[in-house]
Amino acid sequence: MDPDGEGERPVLRDTTTDLIPLRTATKAWFLISLQTFGGPAGQIAVMQRTLVEEKRWIGQQRFLHALNYCMLLPGPEAQQLAIYIGWLLNGRRGGLIAGTLFVLPGMLALLALSAIYVGFGDTTLVTALLAGLAPAVVVIVAQAVLRVGRRALTRPGLIAIAVAAFAALTLFAVPFPIVIAAAAAAGWALGRKNPATPGHSGDSGEDADANAPLIADDALHHESPSTRRSLTVLGIGLLIWAAPVAAAAVFLGTTSTLTAQGVFFSGTAVVTFGGAYAVLAFVAQRAVEVYGWLSPTDMVRGLALAESTPGPLIMVVQFVAFLGAYHHPGTLDPWVAGVLGSLLTTWVTFVPCFLFILLGAPYVERLRHNHTLSSALTGITAAVVGVIANLGLYFTLHTLFTGTHTVTTGPLHLQLPDPTSIQPIALAITAIAAVLAFKLDWSMLRILGVSVLLGLTAGLAGPLFT
Repeated sequence: MDPDGEGERPVLRDTTTDLIPLRTATKAWFLISLQTFGGPAGQIAVMQRTLVEEKRWIGQQRFLHALNYCMLLPGPEAQQLAIYIGWLLNGRRGGLIAGTLFVLPGMLALLALSAIYVGFGDTTLVTALLAGLAPAVVVIVAQAVLRVGRRALTRPGLIAIAVAAFAALTLFAVPFPIVIAAAAAAGWALGRKNPATPGHSGDSGEDADANAPLIADDALHHESPSTRRSLTVLGIGLLIWAAPVAAAAVFLGTTSTLTAQGVFFSGTAVVTFGGAYAVLAFVAQRAVEVYGWLSPTDMVRGLALAESTPGPLIMVVQFVAFLGAYHHPGTLDPWVAGVLGSLLTTWVTFVPCFLFILLGAPYVERLRHNHTLSSALTGITAAVVGVIANLGLYFTLHTLFTGTHTVTTGPLHLQLPDPTSIQPIALAITAIAAVLAFKLDWSMLRILGVSVLLGLTAGLAGPLFT
């Protein structure tokens, strides 16, 4: 009997049989991984088109059910959705393959770009290219604020949560995890006060005469939750997650940069609610101001590079780690330290995604309309609008101005620009990118392309940065 008392539901077939051949699924996930540009919205759209509309491996409502619960988890929801669907189709092997392929092209591309940036970042060509990318990122973040806001802020209470989150981060430097926890509590409270809190639902968008999907919308997965299974997955997952960090501590010391990066990014992996934009302000603040791994300008440029590569945007932490380890290598060669820091950070960032899905999927398979979880998600999603706006302000300040100062009075902690340090070329490219985005509705990749060309053109005319 299902947990909602609606009668028996069909169960997907036995674990010994893949729903589709593993080779076929692997090929499909590899092709999807090459198209994962455009942030989580674009990545989810690629999976929707490929898996739901073209291949009919999964139904629309089944797809949305998996997506909604992935949004409750910390980490990149698009990659977690790939792991979840891979698990549905081919069990644990399928989940591991889907999740790994989803991030592999972006990881390799950004590793190469990080090395190029460190080796040639001061050349006129690279400087000019990044001068065009960074203003485009400002506009892309502004787009994200509006798009998420239109979808999430449907009630006055949710608007209040978003404004409060922005104020807490921008004016009072409240730690990001506290903001997210408070938003979840506020969403839960709103849900109790008004059970009609909006959520995702409704229309499958499927023609009644269309071919039935391979995974029916109401099917339950064969792998039932159990204490023994959960403890096994949790134990193995935690061991795999922690092993590289422990190795860095043993061989390089507990105060080494690689150990610090492993611990720090392991922590951010479990508080990355609401997508990469939501946590990058926290990462930027700690990496720049606390650890000194890179400069604010480096951080903005790293995000621009991550925007131009496939895979989850949170992959920018790989760039952060490369620069941090390269500049603070300890006893290692700087290039070796950079590569090791990059790979270690990628590992501790994405391994938890596999753990969360493989551990929790059998349980969430049997949750359909849990009001408490949905209300908490609604509050977090509303806060994410304010968090993204805070990130946009941070990038704008460090893209359009070369100097900033911080005003601190009591609990107030506000960063302001130096008006005399404005960069006219960056301002002009930002304005052009805004017109392309908001007036002409160009795609992200086209905007990035035009911005790069503008930066390169301006670079031929003379120095862009002092």
